[in-house]
Amino acid sequence: MGIKVGLENIQALLEILGRPDAGYPVVLIAGTNGKGSTGAFLAHMLKAAGFQVGWTISPHLTEETERIWVDGKPIGAGPLDLLLGEVFEAEAQAGLQATYFELMIAAALSAFRATGVEVAILEVGMGGRWDATNATEPILTVLTTVGLDHQPYLGDTREAIGREKLCTARSGRPLVLGPTLDPNWIRPLLACEPTLHPATRLGPADLYWDHSRVEGRRVGLAGLHQLDNLATAFEAVRQLRAQGFSIPEECLWPSVAEVQWPGRLWKVPVLDGVWMDGAHNPDGARVLADHALSCGVRPHLLVGSMGDKDLRGVAQELKRMRPLSVTFVQGDAPRYATAQALGEAWGLAAPLLDLRQAAVRLRAQAEAPRLVTGSLYLLGDLLRELGIKPF
Repeated sequence: MGIKVGLENIQALLEILGRPDAGYPVVLIAGTNGKGSTGAFLAHMLKAAGFQVGWTISPHLTEETERIWVDGKPIGAGPLDLLLGEVFEAEAQAGLQATYFELMIAAALSAFRATGVEVAILEVGMGGRWDATNATEPILTVLTTVGLDHQPYLGDTREAIGREKLCTARSGRPLVLGPTLDPNWIRPLLACEPTLHPATRLGPADLYWDHSRVEGRRVGLAGLHQLDNLATAFEAVRQLRAQGFSIPEECLWPSVAEVQWPGRLWKVPVLDGVWMDGAHNPDGARVLADHALSCGVRPHLLVGSMGDKDLRGVAQELKRMRPLSVTFVQGDAPRYATAQALGEAWGLAAPLLDLRQAAVRLRAQAEAPRLVTGSLYLLGDLLRELGIKPF
């Protein structure tokens, strides 16, 4: 995994494909955490308002088709194969060796043209400057959060990471900022001159383990951080309205109540009291621990992570929820952190399970919630092992 410097590949692919992204307005969503949830809120709102919505996510949990959504559903395997066939032909014609992400984004943009979407929401990948989504010309950019993650590729400071992500903004176009981002901190990091539109925090709110309520109205995604993501989506709606989108107020909150997003404090169907959250960096672990503490929930933790992550930082945050037990899980891929690395990060010798053993554990009943966390890749591997489709 890494960043391929330059947008030449994706630009060449899109030119050969006839610039599919020119046929509809594009919204880019960048940020360290919160991109998927903010996109889910915004996609649901726009669909409820009657728009045909295209949406990309990254990474997928169990199947590649999850990366490309049209009208509220992942694309089918057959259509994806056809689209990728066209993209591979374009790649060969251009004499390129495109990355996986470049190929999938090109396929998504072509899918959106073929299905006649009226607005496309693109989730930016790791960075921003050289991300394939940045080859488009967005009418609106969203920046959810900026935290320390992917430092070998993006830089060792929040400022350096912020600069990379802010390259998705465009001069004269709106840039929506999540509630945790100070415009005065953002402005010096910008290489262009967008109009800044900070989201305003929602409240007062009642927080429950599996949902929240804002002035009596249900929010389907749980946690205070999800209210910040919702506030960001609301500000994006306001900016789209200012550009002529008809989005009635009365359709917003009913759609918000229905939003579920697998892998973001998600109750796994079929299993008894099993929750999954892909908190893979200290900021994500912090908001997860804060939510557990605020709700008085002490779960059994099953933790697995990629070895290149800040294992110690994640462990320090998750330990604050005083879990009833901690069990390490290691998948088959070489990127997984070893039991020794996890043990050193957590300062304990927890039992280690492989994916098959963890699946057996999760199928059994328990007296308290089980919370699987540490990596979206872990969640996907476990769901495949369990035979559970998240969408």
